[in-house]
Amino acid sequence: MMAQRRCLEGLSMEKDTMPLTNHCSMAGIRPAMLDLPYPPMQVRCRNQEYAELLACDYCGSVSELSAITQYINNENRLCLENCSIARTLLGIAMAEMMHLQKLGELIQLLGGEVSFSAGQPGGKRQMWTPACLDLPQGTEKMLCANIEAEKAAIAQYKAHMQRIGDPCVNGVLRRIIRDEEYHIMLLQIMLQDMQVMQQNM
Repeated sequence: MMAQRRCLEGLSMEKDTMPLTNHCSMAGIRPAMLDLPYPPMQVRCRNQEYAELLACDYCGSVSELSAITQYINNENRLCLENCSIARTLLGIAMAEMMHLQKLGELIQLLGGEVSFSAGQPGGKRQMWTPACLDLPQGTEKMLCANIEAEKAAIAQYKAHMQRIGDPCVNGVLRRIIRDEEYHIMLLQIMLQDMQVMQQNM
């Protein structure tokens, strides 16, 4: 009886308080991608070695899956305090989702298997885990971590392109790199704006 009374009192108090709301609207956000076409999704022939390289870009430690997860984590943690940055990060995450889809399509065309594991030196396969992410505290450190992650992704794509002899595959990777370079520019602008604001405080 006492427990029931406490419950009713709690409900009465809840009616007198406003619910907590996130006023940062994510409506209308589009993928942060350059307005340039992608090459046709095609390959010259099946090639398991190429598929394995793309699997690293798909779900390795440096990968589109890591990028998506890291950006969404940052967006969730920032949306209540910095809506503008959170919205931009969500747009970048959406672009990385498009990259992930295209890599998966290429892996399938090359005769590979789309999964959440990537080959490692020595032939072992490693499952993707959140340990692949860099999730520091503070907006400035988040932006810096994302810039470094984008640079690492570009370096990995370029290294893989040197090992892939299929111009169709490399054309898609080259186009993905253009988006990653655009993301670095967006992140650097947000970082510079933050630093200017801090100096003027």
